[in-house]
Amino acid sequence: MDDRGRLAQSVKGTARRRLGGSSAGSGFARAAHAAIQRALCLARLLDRWSPRLAVWLPRRIGVAATAALMLASVGYGAIKGGHVPILVGAVTETLDQLGNAAGFRIVSISLAGNRHVTREEVLAGAGITGTSSLLFLDVERVRERLRANPWIADAAVLKLYPGELQIAIRERVAFALWQKDRRLSVIADDGTVLEPYVAPALIELPLVVGAGAQGRAKEFLALLDRHPALRGFVRASVLVGERRWNLRLKNGIDVELPEHGVAPALETLVRVDHEKRLLSRDIASIDLRLPDQVTVRLSEAAAQARIELLKDKPRKKGGNA
Repeated sequence: MDDRGRLAQSVKGTARRRLGGSSAGSGFARAAHAAIQRALCLARLLDRWSPRLAVWLPRRIGVAATAALMLASVGYGAIKGGHVPILVGAVTETLDQLGNAAGFRIVSISLAGNRHVTREEVLAGAGITGTSSLLFLDVERVRERLRANPWIADAAVLKLYPGELQIAIRERVAFALWQKDRRLSVIADDGTVLEPYVAPALIELPLVVGAGAQGRAKEFLALLDRHPALRGFVRASVLVGERRWNLRLKNGIDVELPEHGVAPALETLVRVDHEKRLLSRDIASIDLRLPDQVTVRLSEAAAQARIELLKDKPRKKGGNA
C-alpha cells in the first residue's frame, strides 16, 4: 500500500479509538466516522486517478485533499450535530497534552484578592485543571470566564514560564440586601446580585425592597447617610411602584417620601423629630409627600386613647343670651 493508503488507514484507526470511547460524544463520534469514511472514499478515488493526473498535479495532492476534506467534514458534522463543545474540548485536551509533554505543565498557581470566592471556585471558573498547560492557556479567555462570576469585578492573569500562573482578582463589595417576591439577595452598589442567599456575616447590611430597588439603592442610601441618626432608625427602604421610596422604621412607623425632592423631605423629618421627638411617639405613619407639610396618622391604640380622652373631657356649659 502506498503512502496515501497508510495515512488514511492510520487516521481511520486513530479516529475510531478517540471518538468511539466516550458515551457523551457518541453522536459526534458517529458523525465524525461518517466524515472519515467519505474522506477515505475520496482517497481511493484519487489513488485510482493519480497516474493520469500526475502530469499536472503537485506531489502529495491526494493526501492534502483528503486531510482538508476530512477536517471540513468533521467540522460540518460537529456544527450540524451540536457537538462543537465536545470538539473544542477534545482539541484543548490534545493541546494541553502536547504542551505538558514539552515541559509547560502548570505546577504552581498563586491567587490573590479573593475573599468571598474560594480558590476552588476561581480555578473552576477559569477552567484550569491538573492537566492544563501554560503554553496554550488563553489569558484573555481566562479573564472573561472569571468575570462571569458576579463576585469578580476584574481579574489579572500572568503566565510565568515554564509552569507558574499568577491570578489576582478584584471582588465587588457587598453593598446591601435586596428583597423581591420574598426572596433575599446580596447586591453590589451597581445592583449586581452577588449571592441569592445571605451569609450570617452580611445580615447587618441595609435592606432595600421592591422591583427596581437594587438599581437605585446606591443613590437613595447615600441620601440617608447624610443623617446617621435617622439611618439608625431605618429597618428597610421600600421602593413603591418603582417611583418613590418609603421608610419602614424599626418601631413600625412608615414614612412616605415624595417622588421628587427626597433630600429636603428627609431634612424636614430630621428637624421635626429633633423638635418634637416625632419618631418616638405612638404613631403609625408620617406622610411627607407634600412639600412643607407633615401629616401624621396615629396608631390604632393611640387613636382610641385620644377618643376616650375626648369623651371624658367635660364640655363647657353654655349660658343664655
